Amino acid sequence: MQISGAQMVIEALIAEEVEVVFGYPGGAIMNVYDEIYKQRSFQHILTRHEQAAVHAAEGYAKATGKVGVAMITSGPGFTNGVTGLADAYMDSIPLVLISGQVPMSLIGTDAFQEIDAVGISRPCTKHNYLVTDAADLPRILKEAFYIARTGRPGPVHVDIPKDVTAQIAKFDYSKEVELETYKPTTKGNTRQIKKAIDAIAASKRPLLYLGGGIINANAAELVREFSKMTQIPAVETFMARGTLRYDDPLLISMLGMHGSYAANMAMSETDLVIGLGARFDDRVTGKLSEFAKNAQIIHVDIDPASISKLVNAHFPIVGDVKNVLEQMIPLAQEQIDPKRYESWHNTIANFNKLHPLSYKEEGDRLKPQWVVERIGQLLGDGANISTDVGQHQMWTAQFYPFTRPRQWVSSGGLGTMGFGFPAALGVKRADMERVSINITGDGSILMNIQELMTAVEYKLPVINVILNNNFLGMVRQWQTLFYDKRHSSTDLSMQPDFVKLAEAFGGVGYRVNTKEEFDAALKDAVEKNVVAIIDVVVNRFENVLPMVPAGGSLFNMMLEYKEK
Repeated sequence: MQISGAQMVIEALIAEEVEVVFGYPGGAIMNVYDEIYKQRSFQHILTRHEQAAVHAAEGYAKATGKVGVAMITSGPGFTNGVTGLADAYMDSIPLVLISGQVPMSLIGTDAFQEIDAVGISRPCTKHNYLVTDAADLPRILKEAFYIARTGRPGPVHVDIPKDVTAQIAKFDYSKEVELETYKPTTKGNTRQIKKAIDAIAASKRPLLYLGGGIINANAAELVREFSKMTQIPAVETFMARGTLRYDDPLLISMLGMHGSYAANMAMSETDLVIGLGARFDDRVTGKLSEFAKNAQIIHVDIDPASISKLVNAHFPIVGDVKNVLEQMIPLAQEQIDPKRYESWHNTIANFNKLHPLSYKEEGDRLKPQWVVERIGQLLGDGANISTDVGQHQMWTAQFYPFTRPRQWVSSGGLGTMGFGFPAALGVKRADMERVSINITGDGSILMNIQELMTAVEYKLPVINVILNNNFLGMVRQWQTLFYDKRHSSTDLSMQPDFVKLAEAFGGVGYRVNTKEEFDAALKDAVEKNVVAIIDVVVNRFENVLPMVPAGGSLFNMMLEYKEK
């Protein structure tokens, strides 16, 4: 059929079974928005900022495993969305961003709201397109969704000039995609897998190193099966929280810069690292020359560029983690004796006894760690948790009792303040049954506070729990520890009244100083099913510990801080 480029965008979204688009209109994308007005196949959610639109699409994608979709206009509309693109790229989130562009005849003339969008998006997308002919749109959009969700997932940017959205051409949306230069390897090499299983069977202190790729591959159940069958202990990266249940006896904890003593010591003492969907990034490894220096490395990853990028893999296996585990499990069942590792379990138990992950109850103000634990006690599996970036994020990763994959949504690689609230909107849209909690700080929440209006308008009752210490807490912590307490530009004592701010947008606000007040506020917000802010006054100078100083070794952790 012959239709306009704008209509093709709509038909492609329908063909891809898109349920929701997060966006913000403008001149260059107006033809597409006119077609959105006419359709009833998917919902469009108008965020109050383009950055929030992309983060909301990220949250939706993280919660569902589907491709998130965002739509914005040219110029400043696009540049506002770039942070979301970069965030999705760093965290391997499947996303398609459709942006408007000035007409073809005006490209390169410094026209109103013109910018080289594909030039800007090239380093922070898996792939990008500038569409110059409406006849190419069906193929390009089909490829965009395919590329976004296959292999190592990531964002794809499609930039469409306004005159292309007005062109009439034939719409033929094929079912298959053929890309000669893009054919992800999904099955692991059989010979390499056999070698890896032999290495596991021969090891005395193996350690499962679980990364976010497990979540992307929907492989958590197989990881649980493999772990239980082999009795190999496990550590999780920040992005992998929820792969194993918090109370699984084989889960040590999160490892890395703010990982537990036991997790970091286990990584330092292991003789075989079994890396599944993890990329050995700097926040996990610490000083590379000291990382797992007595261990051989098995590295399973869908992205061949990630293998041996930072840490040399003795047994590299390129493939989808789920497929590779399906290949590994029968072999492991035959060769691996789970009783072999009892001494190793005792060693790890001693690490836990020596320095358990804990905090001290002291002072008049609430401890932020208690707040995180309490949310878990009251809501548990019934909540989906998102965070912004900072101390509150690390406390959540350390102390929330995660029970399942996709329960936890946060910004990992890019560390984007302002991510949490709009991402929580996407999570809530994906899962209306569970409570959506955004644990945030008094710095982060103000970066996308305008999305209170989006939440109220579209009846997306996200509860924002602010751990309010009147500081940019993580920066303040570094200034305290490494800059002789020169707290430069981190004091946030000048703040709005968050209760009144929530009410001004049509939500509900609570100010909390005690445990009893917190319990009452959270229960009230959940029962009323409303958009809410719970402003929790917490200890101002609480630090996130343990901490591996930048460039330090995992076994050289700062376990406590004493005022000098």
